[in-house]
Amino acid sequence: MARPLRIEYPGALYHVTSRGNAKRKIFRNDIDRMYFLDLLGKTVTRYHWICHGYCLMDNHYHLVIETPEGNLSRGMKHLNGVYTQKYNWQYKKTGHILQGRFKAIIVDKDSYLLQLCRYVLLNPVRAKIVETPDLWRWSSYNAMTGKEKQPEYLTTDWVLGQFSDQKRRAHRLFKDFVMKGIHDTTLWKNVKGQIFLGEKEFIERCKRILGKYDALHEIPRSQRFAGRPSLEHLFTDNIQQQKQERNNVIYDACIQYGYTLKEVADFLGIHYTTVSNVIRNHENDKN
Repeated sequence: MARPLRIEYPGALYHVTSRGNAKRKIFRNDIDRMYFLDLLGKTVTRYHWICHGYCLMDNHYHLVIETPEGNLSRGMKHLNGVYTQKYNWQYKKTGHILQGRFKAIIVDKDSYLLQLCRYVLLNPVRAKIVETPDLWRWSSYNAMTGKEKQPEYLTTDWVLGQFSDQKRRAHRLFKDFVMKGIHDTTLWKNVKGQIFLGEKEFIERCKRILGKYDALHEIPRSQRFAGRPSLEHLFTDNIQQQKQERNNVIYDACIQYGYTLKEVADFLGIHYTTVSNVIRNHENDKN
């Protein structure tokens, strides 16, 4: 399986997760969590990140990170690397404690940042560790709602500013917003190509950035063709009745939009060799 591509550019916003090997705990106690948050603060400062939210669970963590300098991978290498060294020294372990590379989904800030922060903060509730998010010490929820002092590395202005210019009112409205989302599981249905959380225009902007990569062939199909039109959209009833038009769309579906021969064949109810012949004939006609 191809590794997810790291799309990095100034101002990019990410949902970042990292999990323990074999689902093992990466935080054994509160001391581990306090050390990680201290290290996160230093990483935010060192790499000039903007941290909009976080939540530490037992065997993984969630971060909402904006990178004004487009340097997510560098910062994550530092964060996970230093924490691993400290953990191994503390518990006399060796090797990796985290499962492979961190996962990063690039997010459309204007459309999804609020929903993403809500999702992250509700993780302990969905895991049935606590009944309400304020009972979990190891997230940014209490700082976001004014219950605790805001750490220097946490930025709340943008999120709270979406609710009110008055801080107390913003705290109250944000709290209401989070609580209303406890049973909302629709957020990740909007993820495209494993790494995009945004609408079509946002994905197109990201794809233009992808186009600047020299090694474009290394990008997984699911990411390279994220946001493409569905086969239902490409093949209308009218087009299916006109053979030449249908063949043109078959060619575009496979070559331009990256659908496989089998995907197109199964959708149209024809043999995949028929699709292959259509593409070959189309290319011969062009030559």
